[in-house]
Amino acid sequence: MLLADQGLDWKEDIVNWETWMQGELKEKAVFGQLPQFKDGDLNLYQSNAILRHLARKHGLYGKQSLEASRIDMVNDGVEDFRLKYLRLIYQNYEDGKVSYIDGLPSDLRHFERLLSENNQGKNFLVGEEISFADYNLLDLLRSHLVLSPGCLADFPLLSGYVSRLNSRPKLQAYLTSDAHKNRPINGNGKQ
Repeated sequence: MLLADQGLDWKEDIVNWETWMQGELKEKAVFGQLPQFKDGDLNLYQSNAILRHLARKHGLYGKQSLEASRIDMVNDGVEDFRLKYLRLIYQNYEDGKVSYIDGLPSDLRHFERLLSENNQGKNFLVGEEISFADYNLLDLLRSHLVLSPGCLADFPLLSGYVSRLNSRPKLQAYLTSDAHKNRPINGNGKQ
């Protein structure tokens, strides 16, 4: 989403499960996992390392160091939320889905508050310009809207935030493209 919204070109290679299980790619991966991102001679693994690299390179890391620190904090909060989601999806989907959805408001409330503290939710998570943390949260919220379509009903700022980001022209074009729509949300097919 970051690359598309910023109007950057990239080539994506999708690795299917069968290819991954052959082991050659896994052995080369620094931590034995994907994604991998190549930028010239730089070869990165780990989603957040990739996001931070792109943020530094393309001015998506705040206007000054205090904003960057706050963006880091918010992104770490997004990752804590993502970890809960991933545990549900990959470890406890059948038995845990109802209780997870019931507990969503306590996690969503944090992000609603962050938005309210930044120009009453009219901007982004931090500051006046989009940051890599915004793309990360948007990705996670979009997954939650598939898991529980009404999950943002009691969170008007988050709901407006998702609508506002989804309607950014370049991002909207990417999100409605077949390349994006045909991609599974999670590797195990659970949503």
